[in-house]
Amino acid sequence: MRGSDGTSYIYISCSWHSYCIARLWAGTICGRMIFQAGDVEVDVLELVRIAEDAGKVILEIYSKDVDSWEQKIKADDSPLTVADLKANDLICTRLKELTPEFPIMSEELEQLPYEQRKSWSYYWCVDPLDGTKEFIKRNGDFTVNIALMHENHGVVGVVHTPVRDQTHYAASKLGAFVRKQADQPRPIKVESYAMSDPNLTLVCSASHLDPRTEEYMAQFTEPKTVSMGSSLKFLLVAEGAAHVYPRFAPTMEWDTAASQVIVEEAGGEVVVVETEKPLTYNRENLLNPYFICRGQCIA
Repeated sequence: MRGSDGTSYIYISCSWHSYCIARLWAGTICGRMIFQAGDVEVDVLELVRIAEDAGKVILEIYSKDVDSWEQKIKADDSPLTVADLKANDLICTRLKELTPEFPIMSEELEQLPYEQRKSWSYYWCVDPLDGTKEFIKRNGDFTVNIALMHENHGVVGVVHTPVRDQTHYAASKLGAFVRKQADQPRPIKVESYAMSDPNLTLVCSASHLDPRTEEYMAQFTEPKTVSMGSSLKFLLVAEGAAHVYPRFAPTMEWDTAASQVIVEEAGGEVVVVETEKPLTYNRENLLNPYFICRGQCIA
């Protein structure tokens, strides 16, 4: 909901009370956190439940023998398992029930031509299992990513990490939060830093440490590094556990959409290397340009 001054509101519905509250994280306790998408109310916490249910499906397969994973290699040489497909089926079915009017872009669906999707207003951008390589390695660094997009940018993002039983979520003007295991949700915020600060923490992909990334890292003074897979790299920045995540390797829009919302609502940004402008979406080419995810850079 929006007030007369344009402020976004969370609408909280409880059995014992109903009321509106402006930008309060405590609103996530009572069961509903509403983002107004045009004429449609989207309950962010319902998206959290969808992502967590998909995570349960993934974990059930993850716990079984590798021979049951039905591994394949897709046309782009990326791996695919039955976990990707079953999680995708669950997410897409639930999203269609929630918002039948919104199209779905998912890694595991056939991508529509740009001429058909360029006029989309609100739509879903989904990666049902981000980090399939990490899933296959059984290192736990994989996530479920669901984003609600408005034209060329994200407005709601949910990233669930099944093995860690944690969920990060955010909505435009409503803030960013994390819920870890049985804990209550808490707001998250990026760290502020200056480029000249020593010992900054940089996040590097466990699978994509390349010469250009090493060259970028060289501009920092004695940086610390942490290596992690999938969208977890973004989440380290969003929580203030790292300052910068440079990406000089291929990603697709569904790899980054949900996490970018979370980083931005936590006070950070995801910018294209060549332009220093925010990474945008629903482009004709769904392959992302190289980007930098960072906290609040003050100098």
